[in-house]
Amino acid sequence: MSQPSGLSSIFSLRCPKCRIGSLFQNGKILRPGTLFTMHSACPICKQSFEPEPGFYFGAMFISYAINTALFIGSWVGLLLIYPDYTLSMLLGILTAVVILSLPLSFRWSRSIWLALFVRFDPGAGNTPHS
Repeated sequence: MSQPSGLSSIFSLRCPKCRIGSLFQNGKILRPGTLFTMHSACPICKQSFEPEPGFYFGAMFISYAINTALFIGSWVGLLLIYPDYTLSMLLGILTAVVILSLPLSFRWSRSIWLALFVRFDPGAGNTPHS
Protein backbone atom coordinates (compact mmCIF):
# COMPACT_ATOMS: atom_id res chain seq x y z
CA MET A 1 0.00 0.00 0.00
CA SER A 2 1.46 3.37 -0.98
CA GLN A 3 1.56 6.28 1.45
CA PRO A 4 -0.55 9.39 0.72
CA SER A 5 1.31 12.53 -0.34
CA GLY A 6 2.06 15.33 2.11
CA LEU A 7 -0.64 17.60 0.70
CA SER A 8 -3.13 14.76 0.67
CA SER A 9 -2.44 14.03 4.33
CA ILE A 10 -2.73 17.72 5.27
CA PHE A 11 -6.10 18.20 3.61
CA SER A 12 -7.44 14.84 4.76
CA LEU A 13 -6.39 15.82 8.31
CA ARG A 14 -3.98 12.93 8.86
CA CYS A 15 -0.90 12.67 11.06
CA PRO A 16 2.11 14.21 9.26
CA LYS A 17 4.46 11.53 10.63
CA CYS A 18 2.66 8.33 9.52
CA ARG A 19 0.03 9.95 7.24
CA ILE A 20 -2.49 7.37 8.46
CA GLY A 21 -3.82 8.40 11.89
CA SER A 22 -6.52 11.03 12.22
CA LEU A 23 -5.68 14.42 13.80
CA PHE A 24 -9.23 15.08 15.00
CA GLN A 25 -11.77 13.05 16.88
CA ASN A 26 -15.04 12.36 15.10
CA GLY A 27 -17.20 15.43 15.58
CA LYS A 28 -20.93 15.77 15.17
CA ILE A 29 -22.59 18.61 13.26
CA LEU A 30 -25.36 18.83 15.86
CA ARG A 31 -22.71 19.37 18.57
CA PRO A 32 -20.41 21.99 16.98
CA GLY A 33 -17.93 22.02 19.88
CA THR A 34 -16.96 18.44 19.04
CA LEU A 35 -15.70 19.53 15.60
CA PHE A 36 -12.66 21.19 17.21
CA THR A 37 -11.45 18.31 19.42
CA MET A 38 -8.02 16.93 18.47
CA HIS A 39 -6.47 13.68 19.58
CA SER A 40 -3.58 14.34 21.98
CA ALA A 41 -1.43 11.90 19.97
CA CYS A 42 -1.70 9.91 16.76
CA PRO A 43 -3.71 6.71 17.29
CA ILE A 44 -1.32 4.87 14.91
CA CYS A 45 2.26 6.10 15.51
CA LYS A 46 1.78 7.92 18.86
CA GLN A 47 3.23 11.21 17.52
CA SER A 48 2.24 13.97 19.98
CA PHE A 49 -0.17 16.52 18.53
CA GLU A 50 0.53 18.87 21.45
CA PRO A 51 4.34 19.32 21.31
CA GLU A 52 4.33 22.30 23.70
CA PRO A 53 1.94 24.83 25.25
CA GLY A 54 0.89 27.48 22.76
CA PHE A 55 2.17 25.43 19.81
CA TYR A 56 -0.85 26.21 17.63
CA PHE A 57 -0.55 29.99 18.03
CA GLY A 58 1.07 30.11 14.58
CA ALA A 59 -1.87 28.24 13.06
CA MET A 60 -3.86 31.40 13.69
CA PHE A 61 -1.94 33.13 10.88
CA ILE A 62 -2.65 30.27 8.49
CA SER A 63 -6.33 30.49 9.42
CA TYR A 64 -6.18 34.23 8.73
CA ALA A 65 -4.81 33.52 5.23
CA ILE A 66 -7.51 30.91 4.55
CA ASN A 67 -10.25 33.31 5.68
CA THR A 68 -8.79 36.14 3.60
CA ALA A 69 -8.91 33.91 0.51
CA LEU A 70 -12.52 32.99 1.33
CA PHE A 71 -13.44 36.67 1.80
CA ILE A 72 -11.91 37.69 -1.52
CA GLY A 73 -13.48 34.73 -3.32
CA SER A 74 -16.90 35.51 -1.82
CA TRP A 75 -16.62 39.18 -2.70
CA VAL A 76 -15.56 38.48 -6.30
CA GLY A 77 -18.32 35.86 -6.63
CA LEU A 78 -20.93 38.31 -5.36
CA LEU A 79 -19.59 41.00 -7.67
CA LEU A 80 -19.91 38.68 -10.67
CA ILE A 81 -23.36 37.33 -9.75
CA TYR A 82 -24.96 40.49 -8.41
CA PRO A 83 -22.96 43.66 -9.29
CA ASP A 84 -25.45 45.99 -7.52
CA TYR A 85 -24.89 44.45 -4.07
CA THR A 86 -25.24 46.49 -0.89
CA LEU A 87 -22.77 46.66 1.97
CA SER A 88 -25.18 44.86 4.28
CA MET A 89 -25.56 42.07 1.71
CA LEU A 90 -21.77 41.72 1.46
CA LEU A 91 -21.35 41.68 5.24
CA GLY A 92 -24.13 39.10 5.60
CA ILE A 93 -22.53 36.81 3.04
CA LEU A 94 -19.07 37.20 4.60
CA THR A 95 -20.49 36.43 8.05
CA ALA A 96 -22.20 33.29 6.73
CA VAL A 97 -19.01 32.18 4.92
CA VAL A 98 -16.91 32.60 8.08
CA ILE A 99 -19.36 30.74 10.32
CA LEU A 100 -19.88 27.89 7.86
CA SER A 101 -16.18 27.48 7.06
CA LEU A 102 -14.89 27.82 10.64
CA PRO A 103 -14.59 24.09 11.41
CA LEU A 104 -12.76 23.41 8.15
CA SER A 105 -10.41 26.42 8.32
CA PHE A 106 -9.63 25.61 11.98
CA ARG A 107 -8.80 21.99 11.13
CA TRP A 108 -6.79 22.78 7.99
CA SER A 109 -4.76 25.52 9.69
CA ARG A 110 -3.77 23.16 12.52
CA SER A 111 -2.99 20.37 10.07
CA ILE A 112 -0.77 22.65 7.97
CA TRP A 113 0.98 24.06 11.05
CA LEU A 114 1.73 20.62 12.48
CA ALA A 115 2.97 19.36 9.10
CA LEU A 116 5.51 22.21 9.02
CA PHE A 117 7.21 20.87 12.15
CA VAL A 118 6.75 17.08 12.03
CA ARG A 119 8.70 15.09 9.44
CA PHE A 120 7.23 12.15 7.57
CA ASP A 121 8.55 8.74 8.65
CA PRO A 122 7.61 6.00 6.15
CA GLY A 123 8.03 3.31 8.79
CA ALA A 124 5.98 5.06 11.50
CA GLY A 125 2.66 3.50 10.51
CA ASN A 126 4.10 -0.01 10.30
CA THR A 127 5.72 -0.33 13.73
CA PRO A 128 3.63 -1.77 16.58
CA HIS A 129 3.34 0.41 19.68
CA SER A 130 2.17 -0.65 23.10
